[in-house]
Amino acid sequence: MPKILFSAGEFTPTEFSTAQDKAAFGNYFFRFIEAEWKESIFTKGFYNRLSSCFGHIAHYDQQGFYSTWFASDEARLRFLHHTLRFPCYGDPAYTFSDVERAIKTELRRRPLIEQYEARIAAAVRARELAQLERLQAKYGVPTPTSPVSSFVLPPVPVLQLTKQAPVQISLF
Repeated sequence: MPKILFSAGEFTPTEFSTAQDKAAFGNYFFRFIEAEWKESIFTKGFYNRLSSCFGHIAHYDQQGFYSTWFASDEARLRFLHHTLRFPCYGDPAYTFSDVERAIKTELRRRPLIEQYEARIAAAVRARELAQLERLQAKYGVPTPTSPVSSFVLPPVPVLQLTKQAPVQISLF
């Protein structure tokens, strides 16, 4: 994957940011993702810009933003979904909406959603299988690879209820 996805010619400068600033933000966005969302490259400048894009609200601080959106695969998947759902409001001469659109187009082109869904599913499966193994060791239940006929449930005691005449009382 090329390091430079976006060039300044694709974007409209604003009063406070050049087209090159916009391209640099878009390129850094994907550098951050490709670096597996490393906290060490989640810089203050990147946080300041990202927290103003895609409808994000500014968190109390950079660490709060990072822990909300990037601390786990589940959070990263939420971030990707949030980013793709945002409608990119605004005039590119005043906002980063043109960069947001370009980022969304590139995100849709990549299989990131599917990759994170698969990672999460694999992690859930591993946790559940580990739990199953612990429970089987604790209770001595045969493994799922055993024939179905070997699974015998222990008898469940039946409670004997004595039959009583219904009681009727007056509420008045």
